[in-house]
Amino acid sequence: MTDTNGRVLGRDGKPDATHAPDQTGTTGTTGSTGSMATAPATRPPVRVYPDEQLMRMLHVQSCSAAPIIDPDTDQVLGCVDITDPARSPHPAAVALVCATAKLAETQLALRMHERDERLRRRYEALGGRPGILLSPTGRVISGDPLGTLGERVPLPAPGERMILRDGRFVLLEPFSDGYLLRTAPPPSTPAPTRLRLHGFLGEDSPTALVGERHLPLSLRHTEILALLALHPSGLTAEQLSFHLYGDDGNPGTIRVEIHRLRAELGDTIGARPYRLTAPIEADFLELRHLLASSDPTSLSRAYTGPLLPRSESPEIRRERDELEVQVRTCLLLRGSPDDLWAYAQTSEGREDFEVLQRLATALPATDHRAAAARARLRA
Repeated sequence: MTDTNGRVLGRDGKPDATHAPDQTGTTGTTGSTGSMATAPATRPPVRVYPDEQLMRMLHVQSCSAAPIIDPDTDQVLGCVDITDPARSPHPAAVALVCATAKLAETQLALRMHERDERLRRRYEALGGRPGILLSPTGRVISGDPLGTLGERVPLPAPGERMILRDGRFVLLEPFSDGYLLRTAPPPSTPAPTRLRLHGFLGEDSPTALVGERHLPLSLRHTEILALLALHPSGLTAEQLSFHLYGDDGNPGTIRVEIHRLRAELGDTIGARPYRLTAPIEADFLELRHLLASSDPTSLSRAYTGPLLPRSESPEIRRERDELEVQVRTCLLLRGSPDDLWAYAQTSEGREDFEVLQRLATALPATDHRAAAARARLRA
């Protein structure tokens, strides 16, 4: 008998019938037969003839060996070996070692089932709490009548959440000599970090709010974020350079600025192409939604001035002019005097002749807003 490494654990037979070591504890690779090391490694029964022995001193014997496999863990425990001084193994030797190994495995399986039954009785005595009962080695004992888990479950650490093949999340809990898999809620995924852009309209100082962090922005970073927000599918460095500088742009400069922006904003900016990967809120994007909803009152409150008035970017200038025309047209067509007065406080509306004239005629003569509109008209 050997262990899984071929180390001799016990021996029986005439001392002069084999060159096996006289004492237990030596390995088969340096002892009586190579089959004691080969059988545990290969699993199927093996027959080794004298000429196949590794050591010359063993060329006078043949041997047959069969591994003993633990039915609980499916691991090789060792092997049963018959060594014969004959030049050829007896024809029944392999069948004999196989039958002996199978007998040992049957005894081990019987003990395993007895342990399983004791564990199952303890589980049922507690009312059979919902869960999947596992042996100490992860074998499924009860709780999986359809066999969706297979015969064995890879054991995580106790208290660790795992996902089964059917999509269920479970937690591993110690139970007596085994374990219970209990249904657990899916792991809560943290809400994605939102990117909020403020001050992009009018004369305010643009800022970015990432989570709870307020970050002041330079004009160039403000322009890049505005362009990425206006192009949600993303822009290459070449496209960004063209939108910012026209034909004189340099993509290398854009890559440097994006690197600096990502150092401040983290993973809210993706690459290839450059794009905003976080949920985004921006005052100029909200303005677009309000224009689509035809709500002049909300529109007049949201429009505090043109988009990035200091920017010379061709693309931003185009967007700025388009927003200005749409806001003004909507307010002139559907806005109340209050809405028009709010627009008249912006840099573009302050000297808009048509808006001021509409205020001067629509408001009562005693209203201070009408007086202000008339004064601006005279100027």
